[in-house]
Amino acid sequence: MTQVSTPAEAAARITGRAVVEQRDLKGAVAEVVLDSGDTVIVKRGHARNATTAEAAGLRWLGEAGAVRVPEIRGNDDEWLVTELVGGGRPTHHAAERLGRGMAALHEAGAPTFGAAPPGGPGDAWIGLAPMRNVAGEDWPRWYAEHRVLPYLRGAVDEGTLAGDEAAVIERACARLPEAAGPAEPPARLHGDLWNGNVLWGAVEASLIDPAAHGGHRETDLAMLQLFGCPLLDRVLAAYQEVSPLADGWTERIGVHQLFPLLVHTVLFGRSYAGQAVAAARAVG
Repeated sequence: MTQVSTPAEAAARITGRAVVEQRDLKGAVAEVVLDSGDTVIVKRGHARNATTAEAAGLRWLGEAGAVRVPEIRGNDDEWLVTELVGGGRPTHHAAERLGRGMAALHEAGAPTFGAAPPGGPGDAWIGLAPMRNVAGEDWPRWYAEHRVLPYLRGAVDEGTLAGDEAAVIERACARLPEAAGPAEPPARLHGDLWNGNVLWGAVEASLIDPAAHGGHRETDLAMLQLFGCPLLDRVLAAYQEVSPLADGWTERIGVHQLFPLLVHTVLFGRSYAGQAVAAARAVG
């Protein structure tokens, strides 16, 4: 494969179109204008499997026909090219459509908890952090073993979490069978549904940068709440109309936020450690 060094070169090779302009965005992402008049997003994977995992996740989410995700224009082991989406302001209509769409996406299901998207790698990513997709049938046990404890160990090893704080989170994991609520089938998750990965338009929102896998549907919703989301009350109300959540779901938000909070603790340091410990204490 011919090596390329810029988003413009990658876009030209992958799409077969000439490039008119490249506009660099944050990190390894750029907008590229093609000679067809289309503007595409070109993203360079930060590590092995990153673009493969993201492309497989986008396809899997898109196949449900429930929420809008960017159309993939092409990818290889290093680069991902997608259509440009978003660029609008949140509206009540778009928020309610997102809530209904998320409910339908989750109901599309997954073979198991921890299932990777078809064609996606088991060793995937959530943001810049490794995320291993390992199949499991029992959600509390799977969630503790594969979504909480790996990042807890990483934070302790790096000195970001103290031993007594880790013990609080370990006790929360031990309580998960009682704290997890009624058993639910595996849902098809976006997996990294913080507000920055929701790009709004007047008619509908688009979801980008998934860490897609089979999981518990409340995890997506808890992550959406973690860092704030415009019109979240409309999103949740519309979700409930389509697929009501089990009683007590608001009391379980901390359970589902343990995963993203520990990921952020590993990636960004001590500022998130206190939130992770507080969420664990709320579990009991």
